[in-house]
Amino acid sequence: MSSERAAYRRFYIFVNYFIRLLWRFKVTGAERVQDGAAMVCANHSSWTDPFFMAISFGNNHHLRFMGKAELFRMPVIGWYLRRIGMFPVDRSKQDVTAIRTAMKLIQTGEKVVIFPEGTRVSVDDAVAAKSGAVKIADRLKVPVYPVYVPRKKPLFSRVEIVIGEPFTFEKAEGRRSNEDYERLADELMGRIRSLTPGGAA
Repeated sequence: MSSERAAYRRFYIFVNYFIRLLWRFKVTGAERVQDGAAMVCANHSSWTDPFFMAISFGNNHHLRFMGKAELFRMPVIGWYLRRIGMFPVDRSKQDVTAIRTAMKLIQTGEKVVIFPEGTRVSVDDAVAAKSGAVKIADRLKVPVYPVYVPRKKPLFSRVEIVIGEPFTFEKAEGRRSNEDYERLADELMGRIRSLTPGGAA
């Protein structure tokens, strides 16, 4: 077992206790998660979202989160995030290094987590979805797991995470344009919103 994997397992144990202590946690769709490479995408509204996602996918799946670069510049925190297998992205530009890192991880069989909204937002459709995740998944032909995380999570409330059916993008006739990827990113966010408990999955 790699040192990153071992560190992630310890992180999972702590987070599992932390989440279940402060929220009535439920996950729907965990049986849909299979071994192997994949892109995992969710809506994003809180710093706790990665915690909820880690618990939802279980300790057998090492999620490799892409996180904002500012976090990795913080003493101790930045070191620990790298220790558990996270990697940074500079949101102020098209970060080629982050994209290459994500692609390399997927090509070695890992599950990479990217929040297409790019930042924390409190309501649906507050920002346009970024297309980086769909570009990577399309080019590498790996499945995408859409995940719904409730935007409002008051302490001690019931929080249900929903993991949708994995899907792959249909093969294009030719090379996809930036507009094509923007459309696919919007469609991905639509899939995520459709997983809202009580709605269509």
